[in-house]
Amino acid sequence: MADSTTSPLPVLERIGRSVAGVGAQGFALLSFVGETALALLGWFTHPARIRWRPILFNLRTAGLDAMPIVGLLSFLLGIVVAYQGAGQLRQYGANIYVTDLVGLSMLREFAPLMSAIIIAGRSGSAYAAQIGTMQVTQEVDAMRTLGIAPLDMLVLPKLIALVIALPLLTVFADVLGVLGGMLMARAQLGVSFHEFLARFPHAVSTTSYLVGIGKAPVFAVIISVIGCFQGFRTRGGADSVGRQTTRAVVQSIFLVILADALFSIAFSVLDL
Repeated sequence: MADSTTSPLPVLERIGRSVAGVGAQGFALLSFVGETALALLGWFTHPARIRWRPILFNLRTAGLDAMPIVGLLSFLLGIVVAYQGAGQLRQYGANIYVTDLVGLSMLREFAPLMSAIIIAGRSGSAYAAQIGTMQVTQEVDAMRTLGIAPLDMLVLPKLIALVIALPLLTVFADVLGVLGGMLMARAQLGVSFHEFLARFPHAVSTTSYLVGIGKAPVFAVIISVIGCFQGFRTRGGADSVGRQTTRAVVQSIFLVILADALFSIAFSVLDL
């Protein structure tokens, strides 16, 4: 008789439960996205329902308060990109092309992606923790009892605020990243500020700039929806809040990187 400890059934059972759990969570996420879309449509059709004060509060916390860390990391990233490219460009006497390297990499890829990852770790986790805590303390149930729609109060203001804030943070990251690259280009390659800025319009097209900005609202929707969704799935006590917050950050960053990869493929096919 086969030993039960070596039987493949427990392993298959765990795999099946995991797959079923992922499927159930995916269905729940789709349902949440649909409910959020309907609630947002209700706001657009009835503008008087829009809650401007929570939107402005979330715009400050997710946008203005995040500027120092986003700006610092983008500045350092610009320095790193220029420094890593300086050695190769110097060998071929192509010092001026550091402008192309820094401009395209920062404006098209690094600035929107790094801004989104920072916001996912900063604001996405805050959304999940806030809503999760309210779930544990039954504040969400109290809101429903009072006739206040939790989506209107807790989700839509965060979504709208982040869709506005993240593109602006991306522009801020563009400026600081290019500034860091420009300083390193002068220090390592002897490219003056005037030469760098004169080359910049030829190195980076308007299309490349708009491609980077256009990714930001999509990333913002992913971060806000995943953060709020995981917050509403909190059950039990404080342990569940921490668990759902971790899931929100991991899933947001994964989906942001996946979306960026899909954007790269689509733009390559469209020759943008």
